Amino acid sequence: MKAIWIFCIAIGINSTASFAQIPEGFVYLHKTIPSIKGEVRYAGSHNFTGKPVKGYRKEKIILSKPAAKALRKVQEELDKKGYCLKVFDAYRPQRSVNSFVAWAKKTGDTLAKAEFYPEINKKDLFQLGYIASKSGHTRGSAIDLTIIDKNTGEELDMGSPYDFFGKISHHNTNQISKEQKQNRIFLKQLMLKHGFYPYPEEWWHYSLKNEPYPNTYFDFPVE
Repeated sequence: MKAIWIFCIAIGINSTASFAQIPEGFVYLHKTIPSIKGEVRYAGSHNFTGKPVKGYRKEKIILSKPAAKALRKVQEELDKKGYCLKVFDAYRPQRSVNSFVAWAKKTGDTLAKAEFYPEINKKDLFQLGYIASKSGHTRGSAIDLTIIDKNTGEELDMGSPYDFFGKISHHNTNQISKEQKQNRIFLKQLMLKHGFYPYPEEWWHYSLKNEPYPNTYFDFPVE
């Protein structure tokens, strides 16, 4: 079962006592964008490792304050059009990145291969750039996300699933339909407009252009 959480003003959650202390300069995303939707893949087993990831102790999404404020502007535009952002990941602890590196080296551990990397040999993940020892997520201003229908919760068809390792996930792919391409462009234009830039190999990944911690890789847990 997917680990899905939804924070909305309408349901009246009092979250003051349920969150750990996080560093100054960071924020729990729902505090900046109360209507944000989230599916914290790495807190559960529905991810490319097939298991909960070290460092994700709770289903929370954390982001630097500047990135959260910029993302709020994206959400406000989408809200007027009947859409909403859905976030899969944002701040990621270095210990989580380290666990990805360790997982990639265990070539026999292919629990989630059929869903997330069916056409790629696991031993090639480093060479192809899908796994690295450093991640922009760890600096606190990168985010993985998509767009959903505000009323139904259904994701727009982007042509490939989140975290799918393959060329079909690249922005310049020719393997998707015109409608799927337009959905990616819709997300990309909104993110560019409000200060984010895309990662060419992953349609879901964006980073804040003027990130506040460009040289710092944090390791506090997600909790």
